[in-house]
Amino acid sequence: MALLTRIKGPRDLDRLSPEQLVELAGEIRTFLVDEVSKTGGHLGPNLGVVELTIALHRVFDSPKDKVLWDTGHQSYVHKLLTGRQDFSKLKGKGGLSGYPSRAESEHDVIENSHASTVLGWADGLAKANEQLGKRDHTVAVIGDGALTGGMAWEALNNIAAAKDRPLVIVVNDNERSYAPTIGGLANHLATLRTTDGYERFLTRTKELLERTPVIGQPLYETLHGAKKGFKDFIAPQGMFEDLGLKYVGPIDGHDLAALESALQRAKRFGGPVIVHCLTEKGRGYTPALQDEADRFHAVGKIHPDTGLPIAASGADWTSVFAEEMVKLGKERKDIVAITAAMLQPVGLDKFAKAFPERVYDVGIAEQHAAVSAAGLATGGLHPVVAVYATFLNRAFDQVLMDVALHKCGVTFVLDRAGITGTDGASHNGMWDMSILQVVPGLRIAAPRDADQVRAQLREAVAVEDAPTVVRYSKGAVGPAVKAVGKVGGMDVLRAAEPQGDGAKPDVLLVSVGALAPMCLEIAGLLDAQGITTTVVDPRWVKPVDAALPGLAAGHRVVVTVEDNGRVGGVGSAVAQALRDANVDVPLRDFGIPQEFLDHAGRKEVMAEIGLTAPDIARQVTGLVSRLGDRYADEPAPQVAGD
Repeated sequence: MALLTRIKGPRDLDRLSPEQLVELAGEIRTFLVDEVSKTGGHLGPNLGVVELTIALHRVFDSPKDKVLWDTGHQSYVHKLLTGRQDFSKLKGKGGLSGYPSRAESEHDVIENSHASTVLGWADGLAKANEQLGKRDHTVAVIGDGALTGGMAWEALNNIAAAKDRPLVIVVNDNERSYAPTIGGLANHLATLRTTDGYERFLTRTKELLERTPVIGQPLYETLHGAKKGFKDFIAPQGMFEDLGLKYVGPIDGHDLAALESALQRAKRFGGPVIVHCLTEKGRGYTPALQDEADRFHAVGKIHPDTGLPIAASGADWTSVFAEEMVKLGKERKDIVAITAAMLQPVGLDKFAKAFPERVYDVGIAEQHAAVSAAGLATGGLHPVVAVYATFLNRAFDQVLMDVALHKCGVTFVLDRAGITGTDGASHNGMWDMSILQVVPGLRIAAPRDADQVRAQLREAVAVEDAPTVVRYSKGAVGPAVKAVGKVGGMDVLRAAEPQGDGAKPDVLLVSVGALAPMCLEIAGLLDAQGITTTVVDPRWVKPVDAALPGLAAGHRVVVTVEDNGRVGGVGSAVAQALRDANVDVPLRDFGIPQEFLDHAGRKEVMAEIGLTAPDIARQVTGLVSRLGDRYADEPAPQVAGD
């Protein structure tokens, strides 16, 4: 790593010879494999952008020139070249973020790792430069997968309107987002990739004509002037030029000289330019290149030589959903699946293998996924839309006005709900149960274990007149949590011990989803303090079960525990239900504070925000102690057995 350790900032690259730059690229790939294999992270995308990132930082002057990344998971090389070379705690507490981070460096601009936003950011930054009289450059690096998002094309339409506003758009075209990129745009880029590019053809033609006496130069200039029709014949890049955008490429994204030349031309142009770079995801690392699924897009801890996981992982929530979807597909021919460029991460790969004609990958376009699902449902099918919980935020209007308003039977399956931890603020699935509370008719299931994922998924797809949501956590799924009784549609996980004097039990603890084991632990800690506790799992948290207010009235205090933001979440909905039923019982809601949380392990984040059994038990103990003997003479509730 002799060269890499000498790079403290982008301008250190200026002192390296072409041969040293090639050597540096090799050192960076070795570093990435060695370090990311220890911590886990986005390996494949970063192996593919080594030369591109070097060229960007040699041509542009960051942070004066703004270099923006979409999505941010391809920014590891950028971090290395801007002085951040300690990857020992990558994505961990106190370590580097897996995405750009303003707290880490002045070279980082966008922290949000949701795709397809960079061109909107770039448009705004370029306009700001224009207003303030600055000649700084704005450079937006966008993966070809992110170009499948509608926001990217809305931005392009605006960017193209200003012919003299400096803005360079670098399309990192590796044919993939997570998996191979899907859709008409992908087909267009594939055509560009497989056609002898205009720029290369023109260069060869110029060399030939310059050797032709007298008429060579005039012929070349005529040929260059007739670029539109000729360029479309040689390389059909008219889609971009029809928008009014200068196009350069395709460029070999691993040829440093070619990259620098193309970027210098784009920089000099003085208006919006697209530089189309062809890169290879996972380049230089054989295990990644042999992984046809996603080229090691994101890995856990692996052996650097083989690429194999160091430790075998147990069953996770996603795999439980994946297996049940295949069973449902065999039973019901009307069930179809939709993914937003994440077939494997959300567990639809098995369904796709069994029923390839019944899976639709719409690209990174969650809004379209929701509206298309409404159309599928109206047409007589039952679509299951599987996305990360945090990504459904982007399709809220479509869920509300297209799916719910039209009473469409669409099931949304939200993976990575609650605190995900290491991927940081933009990936914590802490918003869904709040924003979806306002959608009329929509129902939300929060399974507590694998058995409930299977059961509640089946209950969800049985609903044909309203949208349903099934949300579950990231990572390993724990052992089954058995119910000891039922009240209405709720499962009783622990019944309070009867009081000899007929007094009310102290606490009704409402457990949401995967937090059931922790809630049972809380009940045990309270019991040790002489505080009697009933633990219920509502299963369906929206709407609030009709039996809950009555059950609450038979306890001295109600406590809700959820892995969602406290504002507008399940606790708020339960409180409103109690008010509507005129049940005057104190309620305390525990959940995620409404703030953006730093990256760290899931358990570490939960400890920091006080969402642990000891923390909650301690606060509930104090709450109960302040109640005194209120309601002590009222009868205890009855809990029906199985």
